[in-house]
Amino acid sequence: MARRDDGPLTRLLNRGTLARWARAARRAPRAELSALHRQRQVAGRLVHHLGEVIAVADSRLALPRIGSAAFARPPGTDWSWRPAIWRSPLPVRGAVGIEGRMPLGDEVALHHDCPLRELTLRQVRNQRETDLAPFGLRLDVFRFDGSYLSLVVELPETAAEGLRKRHLIRLDTLVETERPLEIFARLNVKHGPNVEQIVRELPRGQDQVHVEFDLAYTRLDERRAERMWLDLIFEGPEMNQVTLRDLTFARLPRADI
Repeated sequence: MARRDDGPLTRLLNRGTLARWARAARRAPRAELSALHRQRQVAGRLVHHLGEVIAVADSRLALPRIGSAAFARPPGTDWSWRPAIWRSPLPVRGAVGIEGRMPLGDEVALHHDCPLRELTLRQVRNQRETDLAPFGLRLDVFRFDGSYLSLVVELPETAAEGLRKRHLIRLDTLVETERPLEIFARLNVKHGPNVEQIVRELPRGQDQVHVEFDLAYTRLDERRAERMWLDLIFEGPEMNQVTLRDLTFARLPRADI
């Protein structure tokens, strides 16, 4: 049987511990230095563990809840998805001096060719009332003399199952930038040996944006569709901070004309 941490005995012990430390705090100004030294060592260890409990509790109890896949889907949606990096905490929350390719879990990777490597990337906790995704992704770029910087998102296999040319793929994202920035979204659809590519520019001057990729204008072989991935391409990112508060996909049939 699992031990309960909120039972009557635990609550009684906690009250005793609180009373003892409250008493020690009152007596600290007059305590002997040797006793005060021992109390300081114990108190330091307690502060460390209590700080960890508070930090984890604040993260887990904050809204939106970790693991949430809640977001608005357009009518007729037959497949939708939010990548794990915007739903759940990463084992390693950030990195500096990023090399040419840095994977962020199994679905997302950052790519660039800047030899200076003056970039930092970290996962942040969303806590604003308007946020639906539990986490966001923040990219800081300092000096940048490379030719490309992109975030690659690998869509799950289910995105390509039953894919038809009548489908629209909708991308919704919530983007914050320190300075105006051109961001392009390129959807790649692999079918057999061929790859179809559709490029859209994200509207500027807006935080919450969406773009749609219409497969009707591609040469997609519906029988051989096998995978999709998205490239988010940042043009001229030097001395800028980009925060992707959310990123979601939805697949829906185009309305008949």
